[in-house]
Amino acid sequence: MSHNVPAELRYSTSDEWVRTEGEELVIGVSDFAQDQLGDIVYLELPKVGTVLAPGDSFGVIESVKASSDLYAPVGGEVVAVNGNLETSQEAINQDPYGAGWLIRVRPSGAEEELLDAAGYAAHCEGRAH
Repeated sequence: MSHNVPAELRYSTSDEWVRTEGEELVIGVSDFAQDQLGDIVYLELPKVGTVLAPGDSFGVIESVKASSDLYAPVGGEVVAVNGNLETSQEAINQDPYGAGWLIRVRPSGAEEELLDAAGYAAHCEGRAH
């Protein structure tokens, strides 16, 4: 089964994606991650103003199958969180790269080693059941 891995995004090995929008970075979880988790039932996100370092846990995502920490692929200050997900997490499963985005960050310049789409697709291939 192939997963949607948009070429314009960059990815962390912990299954978060990063999209540049002007001065800010938008972060969410990949199609592979939401597929592995199954139906998302709970999400905990940071408050606006939280300062993250690359690799910091910035929240928790829970599904009927598992609970996972969310990790910041980049460092920076959280400038927005997706409030729509507080009451309904379905967008993460249905549109992980669009309506299912999690946080927006003003980057500090520090970032994890991020993968391009081809590298991330290969990383997922090795783990898919």
